[in-house]
Amino acid sequence: MHTCITSIKLFPLEKRTNPNNIPFFFSFLFLFLFFLAFTIFPLSLVWLGLLSIRFVFFFFKILFIYLTETETASERGNTSRGSGRGGSRLIAEEPDVGLDPRTPGSRAPRFPSVFDSLGAPSPAPTSTALPLGAATSPRTGPPVRGSRRSTGTRVVQTKKEEPLPPATSQSIPTFYFPRGRPKDTVNIDAVITKIERTFAQFPHERATMEDMGRVAKACGCPLYWKGPLFCSAGGERTGSVSVHKFVAMWRKVVQNCHDDAAKFVHLLMNPGCNYLVQEDFIPFLQDVVNTHPGLAFLKEASEFHSRYITTVIQRIFYTVNRSWSGRITCAELRRSTFLQNVALLEEEADINQLTEYFSYEHFYVIYCKFWELDTDHDLLIDSQDLARHNDHAISTKMIERIFSGAVTRGRKVQKEGKISYADFVWFLISEEDKKTPTSIEYWFRCMDLDGDGALSMFELEYFYEEQCRRLDSMAIEALPFEDCLCQMLDLVKPQSEGKITLHDLKKCKLANVFFDTFFNIEKYLDHEQKEQVSLLRESESEGPELSDWEKYAAEEYDILVAEEAAGEPWEDGYEAELSPVDQKLSSLRSPLAQRPFFEAPSTLGTVDLYEYACEDDDLQPS
Repeated sequence: MHTCITSIKLFPLEKRTNPNNIPFFFSFLFLFLFFLAFTIFPLSLVWLGLLSIRFVFFFFKILFIYLTETETASERGNTSRGSGRGGSRLIAEEPDVGLDPRTPGSRAPRFPSVFDSLGAPSPAPTSTALPLGAATSPRTGPPVRGSRRSTGTRVVQTKKEEPLPPATSQSIPTFYFPRGRPKDTVNIDAVITKIERTFAQFPHERATMEDMGRVAKACGCPLYWKGPLFCSAGGERTGSVSVHKFVAMWRKVVQNCHDDAAKFVHLLMNPGCNYLVQEDFIPFLQDVVNTHPGLAFLKEASEFHSRYITTVIQRIFYTVNRSWSGRITCAELRRSTFLQNVALLEEEADINQLTEYFSYEHFYVIYCKFWELDTDHDLLIDSQDLARHNDHAISTKMIERIFSGAVTRGRKVQKEGKISYADFVWFLISEEDKKTPTSIEYWFRCMDLDGDGALSMFELEYFYEEQCRRLDSMAIEALPFEDCLCQMLDLVKPQSEGKITLHDLKKCKLANVFFDTFFNIEKYLDHEQKEQVSLLRESESEGPELSDWEKYAAEEYDILVAEEAAGEPWEDGYEAELSPVDQKLSSLRSPLAQRPFFEAPSTLGTVDLYEYACEDDDLQPS
């Protein structure tokens, strides 16, 4: 109110109409109308009540704007008041219209009030920040009465826009290469030129299967990639491959695949797939059988080619396919030693030295063991046939679990109650070597009755009961289950109390002792005769020591060869017919040998009881 009165005293008569007095005029008008409404016009009370509500709302709105602008004007006056005496010094206001709100120290532009619309004079600003960056000229002249304006030019500095930081996806380098990490040093044109020079040596620049060895070397691949290269270029259909067709195929492979695993999968897989199934390995292995010097004797017994190929394929999937999916991916092939063994086929003339996949002696042992059990020679065995393995060493409960579909492929087992030779390969390798990751997973699946991913005390007791009965029948005192359980828990040292997981067994270096205790009576007695210290010392021995499977295969092969050399028939009257030294293989062929043997089973993941997502360190039920 002091500011208002001072302004009225200082301004001339023609300028005493201060906009700040207008709200009082409206207040007086409202009160007068309100008085008339209740004294002179009582009948129009309802209409005036509605009108009064509107006036009340308008009054409070005007009052709010008045108080706000009064406070704003007071603040501007305090900040810009010059030095002087009393109230004769006028308030110098700086225009604030158009200031950039982003500029530090600047004020936001004042919105026009309702008084501007009523014709109240407002001082014109002297300096504004234009959108295009233009600046107004400063005003100069003698001071006049009224609002004193600034004589300087206000420079409004706009804030420079900083460049946005790069996106997160641009700052993180690519780390996932499903087809191998690209190599900048690969000169595709030089490789193609070398291939074209190689094809120029062949008639009509077409290569047959016999010529593919030189082509594989020109591509920089191992020798025994020649079969997949030939088939991938379409040579299997026409008998030969033209240079243009092969170059187009290989250029596509080199551009899309950047390591050996991706290239090998691309050459063998079916169109539209990114994995390998069992049938994809047949052309590759057939070429190995036909051309490897270590298998030259097998040419005279072509009916056994499919047996050997089936055995090698099952061993490949047993070792490489760690997911149990029946599909080998680039990642699984990359983590395995299969491609290294394929490269060794060229260097090693004795194929029996490649014991991981290609050994003929190992195939000989597996097939002879299967032939002993397959009495009717229909290439299928039932639970009674399998129970006779190793003189009934495996318990009947475990035999039932094997035929339940826990570790076998497809639904044929449940319908007919029989397993094929391919299933027997997995069984025999797992039975004779229980230390490998796949064999531990194999027997864990069988012992996990409810499929919950853990072996409970109930499941252990279920299998141990039969062991006790068999020991009693042999006049051997069996260890009570409680004592046996304490021994096994001390042996495995599970992380969770009351259950044993697959991870616990893989960490334990004596998983074979654990499994044999519950379902293999013969090996259980062998372990009891040995001290656990000696067993642990054997498991921790360093160096290239033979695995349990390699020891078993070598011993059994020597026994079979000795029996064949002595001419002693086996117990079922069937003599060994697969020895490489036997020159009369054709005369010993069985009538059943003429029918195709390789029957590619369905994927391992389609088991009936439950499915696992097997990994190298743990196993969880799906």
